[in-house]
Amino acid sequence: MWFYKMSRKKKTVVETDADVILIGAGIMSATLGVLLKELNPNLSIEIYERLDVAAAESSDAWNNAGTGHSAFCELNYTPQKANGTVDVKKAVSIAESFEVSKQFWTYLLDKGILKDPASFIRNIPHLSFVWGEKNVEYLKTRYTNLKSCNLFAEMQYSENPSEINEWIPLVMEGRDDKQPIAATKVDLGTDVNFGSLTREMFNYLAKQDKVALHFHHEIRDLNKQDDGSWEIKVKNLDSGKKKKRLAKFVFIGAGGGSLLLLEKANIKEGKGFGGFPVSGQWLKCTNEEVIARHHAKVYGKAAVGAPPMSVPHLDTRIINGKQALLFGPYAGFSTKFLKNGSYFDLAASIKLSNIRPMISAGLKSIDLTKYLIEQVRQSPEDRFAALKEYMPNADIKDWELEIAGQRVQVIKKKPSGGGILEFGTEVVSAGDGSIAALLGASPGASTAVSIMIELMNRCFKKEMQTADWQSKIREMIPSFGQKLAEDDELCQEVRQRTSAALKLNEEVIA
Repeated sequence: MWFYKMSRKKKTVVETDADVILIGAGIMSATLGVLLKELNPNLSIEIYERLDVAAAESSDAWNNAGTGHSAFCELNYTPQKANGTVDVKKAVSIAESFEVSKQFWTYLLDKGILKDPASFIRNIPHLSFVWGEKNVEYLKTRYTNLKSCNLFAEMQYSENPSEINEWIPLVMEGRDDKQPIAATKVDLGTDVNFGSLTREMFNYLAKQDKVALHFHHEIRDLNKQDDGSWEIKVKNLDSGKKKKRLAKFVFIGAGGGSLLLLEKANIKEGKGFGGFPVSGQWLKCTNEEVIARHHAKVYGKAAVGAPPMSVPHLDTRIINGKQALLFGPYAGFSTKFLKNGSYFDLAASIKLSNIRPMISAGLKSIDLTKYLIEQVRQSPEDRFAALKEYMPNADIKDWELEIAGQRVQVIKKKPSGGGILEFGTEVVSAGDGSIAALLGASPGASTAVSIMIELMNRCFKKEMQTADWQSKIREMIPSFGQKLAEDDELCQEVRQRTSAALKLNEEVIA
């Protein structure tokens, strides 16, 4: 592909190997790749992944991703302020973003890009469950605030033990009947196998003209060229051979590995970012009778100082067509940035530009540090005790430990020079739009489409303003440019269409 750059003296011709290089074969790269290929079928795209299969890290069903995060049940998206009020702005934003994702997946099904919605999405109720007077008061306030938004109009609330027992019997059996409890329930909730979804999208991309998917290839360096393109140094981990590739645009979607690659790119917009790795573990149920009796995602309140990925939940998932039941995740600390990473990742990420923000953020996160130390020191009995708070009659012989994935929380540099630990995702892009990276974690995968549209607005500004791209995006996402939270009729129309296409009305697991 040929690109042209005008100089004051003459026009020079720059030859590049690809229009776009995507680093990492996770849900973000898959989403961006399909979006760009639909918007411009002539784009040439190369994808590089250091493992031998797509979606083997954070996007994999066993590595934390699973809940279609729509803020129906995740209490960390609705924090309670010191004065007792409950802030629901983030929850509304996430709910809107998930509706955008469902519209895009509906388009992919209509186009035949995705074949069977049941391979990646199922209808499973989302519940929040709390106990104790203060927590019950919090949940009731949260419910009242969310219920006023049309995105949460179907939410039910109950403090009635009999009703809650009908919703989640395993959570209620053996529970002290004098304990104040409350729960909310949304039947529109989903379970999403992002690993399966990611692999389907890459299977489609790999069959398209001018698309090359390379597994077992590791990016060793990134260098900006005088003509504005990027030189990528790649190593084939099978043969040991190294090569250089040139691209007009590069996206770093390597999960926990994105920070290290962003630092190699050495763009000014990436200066000052740091990362704090958090590992995870699940308790996985092995008793088929118990698994069959629970059909919900039940989220509770996180411990003080716990990161968002550690919000406890008793979680029904459909993995490879089979129902599974998980509890956790239990957080821990590892210096790895990826499950298949190096113990030197954290040390390698520390630079002169981010050492002060990282120290500053660390000093402000004493509660998190204490929490992680406690989690690392937990015995099997300690982990089981946490499960029994959600499932009083649980039997330890029915559960085994499963290693989950890694999450790297973002540390951002403040104007003052200090740092703050962020629990979310962050798009970092060069001023000229030639490179972008995604840092952070939750709610990540569920909001991938919205995140990638934000990225395209930054990095493909001219194209995004054209009539062709605007029209195509509205074909893929009918609500594009509109606020579903402010339009009841549009919200209902969108949900009816996506629920029918994704077959969410045909199989309610309840």
